[in-house]
Amino acid sequence: MFLFQIPTLAYDELQRKTDWRFAMASRVGTRDAAQFLGVGDETVSLSGSTYAEISDGRVSLDTLREMGNAGEALPLVGGDGTVFGNFIIRSLDERHAVLMADGRALRIDFGIDLWRVDDPATAEASA
Repeated sequence: MFLFQIPTLAYDELQRKTDWRFAMASRVGTRDAAQFLGVGDETVSLSGSTYAEISDGRVSLDTLREMGNAGEALPLVGGDGTVFGNFIIRSLDERHAVLMADGRALRIDFGIDLWRVDDPATAEASA
């Protein structure tokens, strides 16, 4: 588990996108017919900045990178208790800014893309 909070990484923005899948069939003289196939992809993007004076964001970003390397799905729960589902880390982007003489960044801007996956227990039960 990873908690996004001030001592680790507090995100400034959460963007959520959900897709649905449709099969399209061409028709003469009218719009294509659409048949609903089911739920498509769901992604969540988190972005923010961490400051060296407040926390060592490099450690938290390294922890997230290790979690991404493991490829495990983990639950995503918002600060208000909203359960979004199980997600894997799809990508992690970091930008180091305001560099000091020794090369350390005073500010690190980050972006994390998460991809929703089915709960393994639910998938096994329906198989």
